[in-house]
Amino acid sequence: MVSAKMYELGTKKSTIRTIFEFGRKRAAEVGEENIFDFSLGNPNVPTPDFVRDAAIEILQTYEPAQVHGYTVAPGNPKVRETLAASINQRFGTHFAGKNLFITSGAAAAITICFKALAEEGDEFITFAPYFPEYKVFVESVGAQLKVVKPRPEDWQIDFDDFQKLLSPKTKAVIINSPNNPSGAVYSKETITRLTDILKAQGRDIFLICDEPYRELAYGVEVPYVPNFYDNALVCYSYSKSFSLPGERIGYIVVPDEVADFEKIYGAIAGAARVLTHVNAPSLWQLVVAKCAGKSVDITPYERNGKLLYEGLIAAGFECVKPQGAFYLFPKALEADDYAFCERAKKYDLLLVPGADFGAPGYFRAAYCIKQETIERSLPLFKKLAAEYRG
Repeated sequence: MVSAKMYELGTKKSTIRTIFEFGRKRAAEVGEENIFDFSLGNPNVPTPDFVRDAAIEILQTYEPAQVHGYTVAPGNPKVRETLAASINQRFGTHFAGKNLFITSGAAAAITICFKALAEEGDEFITFAPYFPEYKVFVESVGAQLKVVKPRPEDWQIDFDDFQKLLSPKTKAVIINSPNNPSGAVYSKETITRLTDILKAQGRDIFLICDEPYRELAYGVEVPYVPNFYDNALVCYSYSKSFSLPGERIGYIVVPDEVADFEKIYGAIAGAARVLTHVNAPSLWQLVVAKCAGKSVDITPYERNGKLLYEGLIAAGFECVKPQGAFYLFPKALEADDYAFCERAKKYDLLLVPGADFGAPGYFRAAYCIKQETIERSLPLFKKLAAEYRG
């Protein structure tokens, strides 16, 4: 009657969403102020004024058809030219509008890339800890996801394990830096070694760069991968940088240097068509073009990360200090991270098990919440830790 696979995906909620919904029910019982919900990566920094002002100006002064009508499938040509120029200025690249494909956020960008590249029997490789939806997205296009084991000491890449997983079936490698859930940023040395290994394979393997957190880096450089590797596709989103997760706006960069550019770009357009991405929202295409190159204040995230990190370390947790994004990924206080997160609910601490990200024994805490909430949570983390010690 229906696709069993689609029914399973539609009725089985992710662990993150399940915890979030539990938090909403619990808040109704004990009060919002008594719930310490670290489950969801929903930006809490307000959308910048310049974004609001750009949207108002466009709505008040542009012709309605420009704002609300269709654009061509790859996106408004002027918008793509503007965004390409901004990227070039920042990273010393030489892109033009033809190198960009505007999408409805990073999830759309990633799934479009997977659909464009995947053929029967292909394998994609990613690195734990990783965004859980990669597996769903890859399998939905008939490919298989291989996962490199985590390197907990710094959350960089375990290259020995990576090379074991490379095979003639490898079509693409997926990286996410700054990383969800670890907060790690892949260093220049890591990117160089990764791309050197791929170049040495003697065939075209694509490197898909998932970059919604690029702007959220704390005093470290986030290498721009197309400057290191020709077959790099960059999937970007404004959801985190401009606090616009609900507006669904991002893009794919397809460099001229990518193998058989015309065919790859055409496959991306075809994949977008099949996935019903007629075009990204016209209004938000215009808004991000007006705001291209503008910086945002990430101080609240950096402050929250430092506060939570230092508080957990003081409580006796082990954790690598985050370099970007807005997540902490500490070691759980018992081997079973699901049991640990369930036990934390006793203190109304809502945490996500690391096993969901391919790293059992750890947990994710999203610190894109009010500073006051973090401050009030720290005594509870101490009580939780003391319970294990006792």
